[in-house]
Amino acid sequence: MAMLTGGQDDQGVRLVPWDASGLEVLRRVNTPQMKKHVGGAETDEQVLVRHQRYLDINASGRGRMFVVVLLPEELAVGTVGYHGRVWQGEQVYEMGWNVLPPFQGRGIAVAAATAAVASARAECKQRRVHAFPSVDNPASNAVCRKAGFTLAGACDFEYPPGRPMRSNDWWMDLTETG
Repeated sequence: MAMLTGGQDDQGVRLVPWDASGLEVLRRVNTPQMKKHVGGAETDEQVLVRHQRYLDINASGRGRMFVVVLLPEELAVGTVGYHGRVWQGEQVYEMGWNVLPPFQGRGIAVAAATAAVASARAECKQRRVHAFPSVDNPASNAVCRKAGFTLAGACDFEYPPGRPMRSNDWWMDLTETG
C-alpha cells in the first residue's frame, strides 16, 4: 500500500494490490467514454481476461497492478499499474491508469501514478518506466507531465494488441531518486 498527498488540489490515495475486488473497478471503468483512446469498451469476457491478467502480473512479480482508493473517503476510484515489456530493445515497465469520471481533474491520477512509480522504483527490477497515452488524450499526457515523466516524442504504438495508434512516449528513469 502507498499513500501520497500533494498540494491543495491534489488528493490522497492509497494503492491496494490487485485482488478479486478489482473486477468491480474494471467493470466501472469499462465505458465508451473511459476507453475512447484505447480501442473502446471491452466485452465482459474481455474484462474477465484483463482481470485475470492483472492477478497474474501481481502473482508473477512481472509488475504490480493496484486499485486506486481515494482518502479519506476509502472509495475505489480507479486503477494504476505497471508491467514488464520490451520497448526499443530494452526491458522496461509500461504504466497505465484509469480514474472514474466523477473523480477526474482532482489530481488523483497524478497521485496514483506517482505512488506507482515509487513502487516500481523500490522493486529495483527495471531501469525505466514508460507510459504511452494517445497523442489525442490531453488528460493522460498532462498526468505524465505532472507526475515527472519526460516526453521522448510521438511514436507508433499498438494498444490494445492489433490496434495501431499514435501515442506519446513518456518515460522516467527509475534509478534516479529526485
